[in-house]
Amino acid sequence: MVTTATKVPVKPLGDRIVVQPLEAEQTTASGLVIPDTAKEKPQEGKVLAVGPGNWDEDGEKRIPLDVKEGDIVLYSKYGGTEVKYGGEEYLVLSARDVLAIIEK
Repeated sequence: MVTTATKVPVKPLGDRIVVQPLEAEQTTASGLVIPDTAKEKPQEGKVLAVGPGNWDEDGEKRIPLDVKEGDIVLYSKYGGTEVKYGGEEYLVLSARDVLAIIEK
């Protein structure tokens, strides 16, 4: 069973992860404001829910994922599927689309 601090109505299966994308920077380091049309797709997000993992080769036990709820992750630019549910936007990623965990 997947439990989250912020109750997410989307429960991932297998090695899937539900991420809430974080907003891209609004200004550059020099202070220039970036218009919406020029913003890059965000590649950083907060993990809201984690699936139970895939089965091992023998089909006897689950292989746990490397990420956990609350982690801030860096993910593949074009990975995952965008989902809108209950007025919120989520990204459902496969574990292989997660590139790194960001430690802050």
